[in-house]
Amino acid sequence: MSKEAIGMIFQRPKRLLRLVPIGVAIALLAGCTPSHNMSTFDTSGPVAETQLGLFYIIFWVGLAVFILVMALMIYGSIRYRRKAGDGDPPQIHGHAKLEIAWTAAPALVLAVVAVPSIIAIFDTSNSPVTRAEGGLAVEAVGHQWWFEFNYPDLDVTTANELHIPVGEPINILLESVDVIHSFWVPKLAGKVDMVPNNHNTMWFQADEPGEYFGQCAEFCGISHAKMMFRVIAESRAEFEAWIEAQKLPEVEPTDPLAVQGRDIFMDRDRLCFRCHTISGTRLARGVLGPDLTHFGSRGRFAGGTREITQANLREWLEDPDKVKPGNLMSEQAEVYTGVLPPLTEPEISALVAYLMGLK
Repeated sequence: MSKEAIGMIFQRPKRLLRLVPIGVAIALLAGCTPSHNMSTFDTSGPVAETQLGLFYIIFWVGLAVFILVMALMIYGSIRYRRKAGDGDPPQIHGHAKLEIAWTAAPALVLAVVAVPSIIAIFDTSNSPVTRAEGGLAVEAVGHQWWFEFNYPDLDVTTANELHIPVGEPINILLESVDVIHSFWVPKLAGKVDMVPNNHNTMWFQADEPGEYFGQCAEFCGISHAKMMFRVIAESRAEFEAWIEAQKLPEVEPTDPLAVQGRDIFMDRDRLCFRCHTISGTRLARGVLGPDLTHFGSRGRFAGGTREITQANLREWLEDPDKVKPGNLMSEQAEVYTGVLPPLTEPEISALVAYLMGLK
């Protein structure tokens, strides 16, 4: 850009101010792109589709009302503007027909919007196939800061990854063990709160196989933004195979390094087993942290924020608070500071080998 052009810009700051609304509009529209993983404008299930349809109805009705009101305001401002020499306008008190009209019109608009709203509420609240009728049930439990998923009728527990069969209604029971969280899978269903000592319910269905992003949508502490999860929608055969694999106990390690890692995990001086469950073992029955029985078969960990790789797992074991500030694992380490020595590099390598082998 030439010096002359730069000078012209700074000489006319009003031109720059005119660009601000355009920039804001572009930013808002960019957040609505359907291709985004968290976009609600690219639905993949009946619940999200119903909610999106209701949004469009309310949006267009609201836009029509806005245009009508603004048009009347502009017309009135021009038609009845004060002119030079005009005296005080005539004072008119009360206009029955006009007052009835502007009272009835909003009521009529609300009545029109109420009908699809009520229909949408019933459609999204009542599952077409309840648990009592044989529908798949999942208990989603919010923790600071990760999601636990229990399949009570299938005796399976996992963390941060919810596997579901495609084309089937999923009945979700929402709970929290600490503070208020919120369960949200934008492409499948809207937000529903997870409240301590209160059981909320919802249902959704994935019409297409794939991986759907989920997020806690209620501020719940320092690592709220790192409380994520994935919904894995797959065929019924793939889902049943996954369930059978999850029911199997711990895979006994054979690699010497992994065996060493198992011994460290179960060491009474390390206390890893106090917070985590590993099915098939005698000591690992903890419930404070995620179930690790098939940890190595998952795609992500640390609240769904990190891909399960040796490098990421090593970073986590070296300093959990750096990866996810305020997490319970860091707090437990602080409790035992001075009692438990920090993990050494060989111990971390052994633990990584053991955990990665839990398929």
